[in-house]
Amino acid sequence: MTAERPRVNGDPKADPKVSTLAYFGTELRIRREEAGLSQAELGRRTFCTHSYISRIESASRVPSEEFAQRCDCVLGTSGTFTRLWPIVIEHAYPDWFRPFVELEKEAKEVWSFQNQVVPGLLQTEEYVRAVFEGARLPNAQDLIAARLTRQQVLEQESPPEIWAVLDEGILRRPIGGPHIMLRQLEHLLRYTANPRIVLQVLPFTSGAHAGVNGAFAGLTMDKEDGPDVVYVDGIVRGHVLARPKEVKATRRAYDLLMADALSPKASVDLMAATAKELAR
Repeated sequence: MTAERPRVNGDPKADPKVSTLAYFGTELRIRREEAGLSQAELGRRTFCTHSYISRIESASRVPSEEFAQRCDCVLGTSGTFTRLWPIVIEHAYPDWFRPFVELEKEAKEVWSFQNQVVPGLLQTEEYVRAVFEGARLPNAQDLIAARLTRQQVLEQESPPEIWAVLDEGILRRPIGGPHIMLRQLEHLLRYTANPRIVLQVLPFTSGAHAGVNGAFAGLTMDKEDGPDVVYVDGIVRGHVLARPKEVKATRRAYDLLMADALSPKASVDLMAATAKELAR
């Protein structure tokens, strides 16, 4: 087995300089196979599903710190995966965005305005891939996996309430092509049946509005979890804001956007009509 390790680690996809996420997944597969465990058996011993193990090994999901620790325990790897985990996270999420991701898990409510793409938490995997591949980023695979991993917040025992305002242009821009966009719209329509998720569309007819300066997202927190925060998009990097005046000003802009947007019911009707057009 030791004779094979240089060959496997020589695979450019497993090179940590290319993708730390792929390196983690490759190392996990190697150690699992050396231990004589199937993906299903490792999943059982680490309290995860078979598909979760498969996705981590294929670098399509970001592992949790708890998972890394359990792997070290089950596979007897003396802290290898626990030490790798911070490096994986450092490259999967930009350092300036990581605090927002952690707070998002504890938020009572996530409220956002998007003017270019569907909110990240509500994107399909095909749509996510099209977004990042369209940007031609060298670390696109890591970013795709990180985005999909973030969506697990919706599967928590107490997920946050989601309220999002989407510019109508998002519905009209066929990211990934008509078929991928159709499935994305159908995905959004299914979410609207969830009472914890409210979507509104800001129509073209609204003209100038409070969100012309760009997209943003806010988190409403329990008092014991700290103050509310806002994330504002940028071309090179985004910014996480926590000063009360900044959060208050952003919330006011969001309230104005909700007032200008179509009602939730009318928004669903517009999304459904747009999906019908694409289906033709």
